[in-house]
Amino acid sequence: MGLYLFKTAVIGFCIFIKLNKYTTVLSTTAVSYLPTQILNHFRQSSDLRPFVETTMAIKHLSKDSTEPPKVPGSLRFYSMRFCPYAQRVQLVLNAKGLPHDTVFINLSEKPEWYLKIFPAGKVPALIYDGKFLSESLLLADFLDEQYPEPPLQNGSPLQKILDKLFIESFGKVGTAFYKVIMTTKEIEKNNFDELVDSLIPIETELAERGFKFFGGNKPNMVDYMIWPWFERLDAINPYSRGTYVIPFEDKFPRLTEWKSLMIADNTVAPYYITPEKHAEHFTKKKAGLPAYDI
Repeated sequence: MGLYLFKTAVIGFCIFIKLNKYTTVLSTTAVSYLPTQILNHFRQSSDLRPFVETTMAIKHLSKDSTEPPKVPGSLRFYSMRFCPYAQRVQLVLNAKGLPHDTVFINLSEKPEWYLKIFPAGKVPALIYDGKFLSESLLLADFLDEQYPEPPLQNGSPLQKILDKLFIESFGKVGTAFYKVIMTTKEIEKNNFDELVDSLIPIETELAERGFKFFGGNKPNMVDYMIWPWFERLDAINPYSRGTYVIPFEDKFPRLTEWKSLMIADNTVAPYYITPEKHAEHFTKKKAGLPAYDI
């Protein structure tokens, strides 16, 4: 299980979806690594999106590595498996069913070849038409415009602006989360309470929209852009060994239902990492230990 739960099942292999017949074809090896709950969802789903990926590097490449050759006809995607910003772009690639080959970058020991083409050394990044593109929200919007089907931004021009403002305001949740996890040796209650309070306007926003998803009857750009942090919020429980647990069911019933739906979403499920594995990543990262290929 863990990191290679989906990396082996989805990233190391291909998932081919025949939309006209709604048939999913997974390799035998891939099936063996999928959790029963997610596998059953794929078997029963009648609304599967195309998702094809070829991954050149299974492990995160570091200082002395060489760049893998690019795959013709695929977008080169530079990522880090535990990066929420990279996950944003991954979800758009999944939702669009875009062929892409992923190179995972060790951000602690960045490859020299990567720094040559991108001195900032950040992820996510894409190469499109020979151009090097970066920044998660910019990449998400670019992919949605360049590959319009299925559209991930719906509604009027006004609603699109409101969605973008909401995504920007959501940054407060991300800031509060990393303050809880990364800034102190042990989780401090005042930081945890601040994080819980930051979720109140998110619950309110979902209630005011009147749908199960922020995007309406199905996930859209808003859902995918904020999901990576919700995936990590549940890591607080194993990270703190049960001392701190966000009271989703008691305080945030709409977000509780939304989280369950998102985990089962065909775009999210193949790239989902368990709370325990996220907690392991944070623990090792804080301890200065290798925290990528786990």
